[in-house]
Amino acid sequence: QVQLVESGGGLVQAGGSRRLSCAASGSIFNINTMGWYRQAPGKQRELVATITRSSTTKYADSVQGRFTISRDNAKNTVYLQMNSLKPDDTAVYYCNAEIRSWSSVGYLEVWGQGTLVTVSS
Repeated sequence: QVQLVESGGGLVQAGGSRRLSCAASGSIFNINTMGWYRQAPGKQRELVATITRSSTTKYADSVQGRFTISRDNAKNTVYLQMNSLKPDDTAVYYCNAEIRSWSSVGYLEVWGQGTLVTVSS
């Protein structure tokens, strides 16, 4: 099986920083685009940032200039560096990846279990 596991969530004060990690494991042939999504209480899930295998990035307007997405292909890991955090950033953050397994004929979309980030005033 192929899975994603997020880590790095926790409580942080407004204006602070936090770094999230997401590692893929299992029978992996290739990982294409990876990304981070978040879901705040009472809100729909929204895209935060994406990164291609060649490191082309895209960001939501709400995090542009504050968050940085990166990846280490050798470790099958994607990161999200979050700076200048605001209370509105409070959410469960989910890792997402397009993964081709040795047992699949094409790419499958895989989601992590989520990690909670709480930003206090």
